[in-house]
Amino acid sequence: MKSKIPQHIAFIMDGNGRWAAQKGLPREQGHKEGAQSVKAVAEAAQDSGVKYITLYAFSCENWARPKTEVSALMNLLKETLKDFSGK
Repeated sequence: MKSKIPQHIAFIMDGNGRWAAQKGLPREQGHKEGAQSVKAVAEAAQDSGVKYITLYAFSCENWARPKTEVSALMNLLKETLKDFSGK
């Protein structure tokens, strides 16, 4: 019987800034919460047998955001990748 677990799952990261705004938090906090969610989902997917995960986390339009937010997002990406790689 063929497994019902997909080999590849893709996610579009969207709404972290809006989530933070609704809670009265800075946008950066929303992005950090989103990164934590990615970690939890990635670990659960791996434990379930998913082999590949694709994240669409930064669109071309995101470059038009304030430079401080873009910088914070790039730093968050770097730190999150370090966490995943164990370095």
